[in-house]
Amino acid sequence: MSNWPPSVRPLPPNLEVARDRVARDFSLPADWLNPGPADLLEFGLPEGFLDRLDRRDYGDALTVYLASRYDQIHQALCAGRPGPGNHEEDLRALSPTRAELGAAARWSRLHDPSEGYARILREVLSHLGVDDVDLGD
Repeated sequence: MSNWPPSVRPLPPNLEVARDRVARDFSLPADWLNPGPADLLEFGLPEGFLDRLDRRDYGDALTVYLASRYDQIHQALCAGRPGPGNHEEDLRALSPTRAELGAAARWSRLHDPSEGYARILREVLSHLGVDDVDLGD
C-alpha cells in the first residue's frame, strides 16, 4: 500500500463498471459504492488505521482491505446523528465500549472543534446512553 492515500475521485473506470454490474446483479442502488467517505482521507484517519486494516484476498485478482471494528466505530460516530437511521444501527451493531466511544468522539472533534458540533456529539452520545465522555474541550 505504497501510494496511500489512493485517489478515489472519481472512481476508476474499471471499478465503476464492476460497481454497476454488482448493482444490476444484486438489485442494489446505483450508488451503493461511491467515493463519499473519501473525505475521511482528507480529514485524517485515526492513528494506527493502516496497522489495523483487515486484509482479505479473493482469488488471485482481488485484495480488499477492511477497516477494523475500532475504526468503524470512529467513522460511524463521526457520521452519526441521534435517532434511528443515520448510522446509529451500524454503531450499535459494533457494540462500542465507553472507552471506544470516547476515543472516537475526541478524534471526531479534531475535524470539527466547533461548539455546535460538540453539542450534536454530546446529544448522539447521550442517545447511546453515554453521558460522561470527555470530548477534550
